Amino acid sequence: MEDPEKYKVRYAFAEDYGTSMYKYGPVREYPDVIENRGLILEPSLIQRVFAKEAGGELKGKRIIVGEEVAMYLGSRDDMAKNLIYPMRDGIIDLRDEIGWRIVEEITRYGLRKYRPKGDQNFKGFYVAASLSATAPKYMYEKIFEIHKKIDEEEGLVKAITIIPQPLAVAIAEKSVTCMVVESGHGNTQICPISRYPIRDAIVSLNRGGAEANAITAEILRDAGYGDLVPEERLVRLVKEAIGLIPLDLDKAIRKAKEDKERFRVIFRVPGTTMVIDLGDNSWTRFLIGEVIFNPGHEIFESYYKRGVPRPRDTIIGEERVTGTISLADAIIKAAEKCPLELHEYLWRRVILSGGNFAWKVPKELRDVACDAATKVRKMLEDKGLKVHVGLVKDPQYSVWKGALTYALAVPENYSWDWKLMEGWYKWR
Repeated sequence: MEDPEKYKVRYAFAEDYGTSMYKYGPVREYPDVIENRGLILEPSLIQRVFAKEAGGELKGKRIIVGEEVAMYLGSRDDMAKNLIYPMRDGIIDLRDEIGWRIVEEITRYGLRKYRPKGDQNFKGFYVAASLSATAPKYMYEKIFEIHKKIDEEEGLVKAITIIPQPLAVAIAEKSVTCMVVESGHGNTQICPISRYPIRDAIVSLNRGGAEANAITAEILRDAGYGDLVPEERLVRLVKEAIGLIPLDLDKAIRKAKEDKERFRVIFRVPGTTMVIDLGDNSWTRFLIGEVIFNPGHEIFESYYKRGVPRPRDTIIGEERVTGTISLADAIIKAAEKCPLELHEYLWRRVILSGGNFAWKVPKELRDVACDAATKVRKMLEDKGLKVHVGLVKDPQYSVWKGALTYALAVPENYSWDWKLMEGWYKWR
């Protein structure tokens, strides 16, 4: 019989449940990625006929996940109604039955893909799942239940552990003491770490890629492309192609308005004949990047008044953190919740991670645009702080890599401890 520890190493498996993307896979350089979404399919007569021709029968609602979703998409209106992203700000409500069913199907999809074929020794994966640092206890319980159910039905999971996303980043970066700022589609988590996340010091902001998407959508409406806005994936594509982080927003806007041709953006949607030309409104591309770092800038007030969602406040204990707080002020707030003598060590390494920090900087615009690390460093320096800020090598995959490392490191015989929130959760 194979040594349990060697078995765990051979069948380690990591999952990162992001608000927008689900990243998964066994030991390898990069994970597979699918969107964290599900399509609720109401069976039509035609679909029933096709199912019958294929020798099966279609009954009731179905949930489609993974690449197959694209095959079932109808009109943009139908897509907006039936295409569901279950996580908002990294959290699913306990009573959201459809949301949890989607997460179950996404998880099943990922585990099934890597089931070893013809391996008689395979008794299930050792899964390390990564959740938001603010995920409540019931989310841990539900994730455990889902993996247990999948194992009972298909024999795919031997044990599971859960790790907070910021800690996974710190592990991936081999940093014992640091400040992790993890920003994805749904939220931004600011987490001081001193061997383990300092939970009482975590500041979670209800903003991320979704807010940049919302500003992009409004920019498209203003430019006459309102018909494209219902398709969230297209809006995100535009955001990633034209969005810029300004080193200084006011200066960037002024230069862009003075030299319109230099800053003009024309985007051709891949695989289509569609061309998006912002023309004289090309200066607005700087708003897409700025909203992540400082949504309290006065220029955004007109957008909020027009219906663009203002980032929601966060309640931390008895404290309310305004949704439009600048990222620099939020980082400082997290540090101030830690012992003063720890500050020096936190400022030595501020780690940025997450797809929401993976912004490109065109060579011809480097005088006004910058990367995320440079922006945060400047914002903190403007507050009188000397810090070292770095962006991880693979912002989109750092959490997954850390979770995989964690799966390999946790001893096989270390059982889950609800007090410490660590160890392997087993049922057989």
